[in-house]
Order: sequence, then structure tokens, then C-alpha cells
Amino acid sequence: MSPTPSSCVLIGAPIDSGQKRPGCLMGPAAYRTAGIVQMLEDLGHRVVDRGDVALPVLEEVRCDNPAVHHLAETLGWTRVLAEAGQAACAEGMPVFMGGDHSLSLGSVAGVAAHAQAVGRPLFVLWLDAHSDFHTVMTTQSGSLHGTPVGYLAGREMAPLPPFPAPVPPQNICLFGIRSVDPAEHDALQAHEVAIHDMRVLDEQGVVAPLRAFLERVAAVNGMLHVSLDVDFMDPSVAPAVGTTVPGGATFREAHLVMEMLHESALVTSVDLVELNPFLDERGKTAHLMVDLLASLMGRKVFDRPTRAYRGQS
Repeated sequence: MSPTPSSCVLIGAPIDSGQKRPGCLMGPAAYRTAGIVQMLEDLGHRVVDRGDVALPVLEEVRCDNPAVHHLAETLGWTRVLAEAGQAACAEGMPVFMGGDHSLSLGSVAGVAAHAQAVGRPLFVLWLDAHSDFHTVMTTQSGSLHGTPVGYLAGREMAPLPPFPAPVPPQNICLFGIRSVDPAEHDALQAHEVAIHDMRVLDEQGVVAPLRAFLERVAAVNGMLHVSLDVDFMDPSVAPAVGTTVPGGATFREAHLVMEMLHESALVTSVDLVELNPFLDERGKTAHLMVDLLASLMGRKVFDRPTRAYRGQS
């Protein structure tokens, strides 16, 4: 059995401002309602729930891209999450519960600062339908949940603060992507990001590409941050997301990824993002995301409980 952290530090990020469809701010509450604390405790982990971070006093900021919206809020969330994330890394494994994917601007910044302080390289596994490689200036939608990978890779992102310790592009793995804007495509061509889109996973399965990436992390004693977006899965499996893209991972593919991550004993921090409970079906997606985290934290296939049909009273 792989080693486990002394504790899991839950950090709620009730963020809607990185995109335009309301509802993600209810994500942290939905995870708690779906039993995330009890699940982790049942698996033998100590759980520290730090509650939800709060938006600080906003600064006045300007941007030359007129499409960008909620920039001041995004800047505020980024700063408080970076601080919370760096502090949590000293206690155990931070689990950031969101919230739209702009939360990763802060969560990964905090983790990167910690990795730099302890002298270990940081790797990032991005489980998502989208590459999120835009900058503040290249996004056409103006939604900053499409910028975190660009930010952590060190792309120019002013007026956001410089990323504390940019992650080398070759340490970033985009896994399961199937929706990339032209500007992102061009930028990715100029970087050495590992890209395993759904075509690759259809041809090779999830095991070989993921194992190769994990071996690279292990070879240098790296820290691994996993960012799990609801839209990594197919919408038929996980409907509670405002950015659905058909052709995503199946239930078993997603769990297999999580089981492999557990067996690797490399994961040091996790994002759970883009859950919009307003779009869910009787908590289906919230429960799935908690179940996926359970697989990452050690639940085996033969330990999985039978679920009663949730439509029953």
C-alpha cells in the first residue's frame, strides 16, 4: 500500500467569477453535503476542514483586453488561495474544492511556492476537456477559468502577479483534452507541454500515457498537483458543469486514473473544480467527484459500496 499524508486539508473556493454561468460558488457546499469529510475519515485520513476562503478587499485593476470580466475578483481569489494553499502544504495534502477553474490560478501558485521552498520540482496533471492555456490578453470569451495552465507555465499574465515559481512546460501534462482554441493551439505548439488528448486515449488507453508521466515525476522526487475538472468526464456521466464537451472519459476510465495516482504515491495536492450543483441531477456529479477522490485516496474497486438508486425515497 502506498503511503498516505498525515492529513487532508480541505479548502473551499466558492468562485463563480472566472466564467459566466452562475452556480459554481455552491461547489464547496455540495462536496461537503456529498460526504467528502466522512469518506476521507473512513479511509483512515485525518481531515482538517479550513472552511471557505473569503474574497479580500478588491483592488482597482485595468486590462487592455475589453472582453475580460471580473478581473479584480479573480486577482483577489488568486491571492487568498495562494496563501491558503502554501500554508496547507505544510500540514498535509491540500484539497481545493471549487468553484470554477480560475481557482487554480491561486491553488497552484501556493503549491508551487511550497515546492520551491522545500527544493522539489512541481509537476501538474491537468484532467480537463480544455487546455486552459490562454493569457489575459488572448482570451476572447474573457473568462479567466481558461488561463490557469498558461499562468503556471509562466506566460505573461499581467495584471496578475508573476507566478511564484513557473512550472516547466515539460512538467505539465494535459490529459483528456478535446477543446482547444486557435490561440491556445498556437501557444502550445511553442511549448513542451505533454498533451494526451482523447484521440491518444482512444488509441492507447489511459494506462500507458499516464504511467509514462508518473515515472518522470517519480524519477526526480517530484511533487504532483492534480487538477480534476468535472468536464474531464463525459457529460452523460457528469452533467453538472457549464462547459460540457462530448466524448470525455468514462466512469471506469476516470476511476482508473485515480487508482493509478493512488498507487503512485506521488500526489501532494488536488483541485476539484467546475462543479455546478445547479446543473446536477440529484447530486449525481457531486457524489461522483467524491468517489473519484476516494479512489485517489485509497479506496479499492472491491471496497466500493453498492449505491441505492438515488431517485428512491
